[in-house]
Amino acid sequence: MMLDDHSACQRSFRPRQVILMAANADEDVDQVEWVSYSSAGYGSAEEGLWEDVTPVETPSEEIDWYDENPIDGESMIEWDAPPCPAPLGIAYLVRIGCCDFCLHRLGGRRTDAIGAEGGLTLRKEAERRDSELANQEPPIECPTCENLLDDVGNVSTIVSSACDGIQFSTMQIGVHIPKDLMEEEDRIRSRYGAPGSKPLKAAFVEEVQSSISSRVEGVEFVRERPDLMVLIDTLTLRVDVDVRPVFLYGRYRKLSRGIPQTRWPCRACRGRDGGCESCESTGLQYPDSVQDLIGKPIAEQMNAIDTAFHGMGREDIDVRCLGQGRPFVLEVKSPKKRTPQFESLLKLVESNAKGRVEIDSLRLSDRKEVARIKQTRSEKSYTIRFKTESIENPDKISKDIFALAGTTIEQQTPKRVSHRRADRNRLRKVVSVDRVEIEGDEIEMTLRCEAGTYIKELVHSDEGRTIPSVTSIIDAPCEVIWLDVEDVHAD
Repeated sequence: MMLDDHSACQRSFRPRQVILMAANADEDVDQVEWVSYSSAGYGSAEEGLWEDVTPVETPSEEIDWYDENPIDGESMIEWDAPPCPAPLGIAYLVRIGCCDFCLHRLGGRRTDAIGAEGGLTLRKEAERRDSELANQEPPIECPTCENLLDDVGNVSTIVSSACDGIQFSTMQIGVHIPKDLMEEEDRIRSRYGAPGSKPLKAAFVEEVQSSISSRVEGVEFVRERPDLMVLIDTLTLRVDVDVRPVFLYGRYRKLSRGIPQTRWPCRACRGRDGGCESCESTGLQYPDSVQDLIGKPIAEQMNAIDTAFHGMGREDIDVRCLGQGRPFVLEVKSPKKRTPQFESLLKLVESNAKGRVEIDSLRLSDRKEVARIKQTRSEKSYTIRFKTESIENPDKISKDIFALAGTTIEQQTPKRVSHRRADRNRLRKVVSVDRVEIEGDEIEMTLRCEAGTYIKELVHSDEGRTIPSVTSIIDAPCEVIWLDVEDVHAD
């Protein structure tokens, strides 16, 4: 029946052209409309209604399976081609224009050669089975990689040039591939590729790594903590190289007052736009800092772009840090030299600081130790000298101050730091009072306190915001002259 033939028409046959000719020209109009709907599939017609219909069809032509571009749209769906490593699956990959790299990657067949050479072996085998494959015109680009794998040599050259002059032993490669290419490659690979075929991204990275290994001696490719992180944009062939920082642990002693621990931006310009007249275009409130006195010579020696300073707490700008020194980790950013000579660095820092800062115990560290340094709450010993009113009974005052040992004090956020600290009350313990000396109207004491204790406020009470305080104990106002950190009890 004609309708059955029409509905059974497959992609390989041209549908017949059917002309419906009404036998009776005077047929009722309603009947004609009904027949037209019936033939359109909206109803069911009686057999008798088709007796006067004469089918006219054009001769069917044999259709070549490959008479159109198999890369366009649905034509990619082959006549149930099996997945590789079946010979028909490999033949299909050849037919749609896969490059030799991808043919070997998706073919799933073992060959004596690898990569493009292995794919060429599979291509020749397929052409021996089907001579038409050898005669087809090569495609403009591979449908599964868009000839990306042909650029492996260029990419490895760019990567090698970008890493020139940088000291490294380990590398990790990241790749950005356009989403549409990834989706198309995944569709073809999942349908026609051999089970376990490598995705395009993994295959490309592997080829680039192999090429770089042949150019750079001793490089190792790792997944964690590489010396270099290389990111490749396959669309533009742009290569970005991120150099992992080097971390150095040490202890510093600040021997001069008036030096902040880290860089202090200018209060007027905040360090923006190249500074201002107030900071003499330095962008800094103070020209020197512990960070720069230590970090600048080390950055120059290791050919780094900058440093970051991570200390175990900090002292005020007018406070010295003595004893064993305060633990710190210096983060050296993007260094081109990764193997520091510690003795040389110690001498460079000593020469640069000119007696204001000293360091020792320098060694390699890591980011985990930065977290440990920041989180450690270590007790500290201090020596503080302050002035009070005339002292009539030195022995009683000395005894009262010694009585602070073991006391838990309550401290409200000091006024001097209230602009950058939350206003709340903190409980801190005075672990011990080791020495009290009275000279005229000046008192000098050495004590050990819990981490986070505001020592100056412990003496002058900050207008009653610290309870108890030396001021409240001796019942006389006190004025701090100087303060030193004698030791940081860590490690």
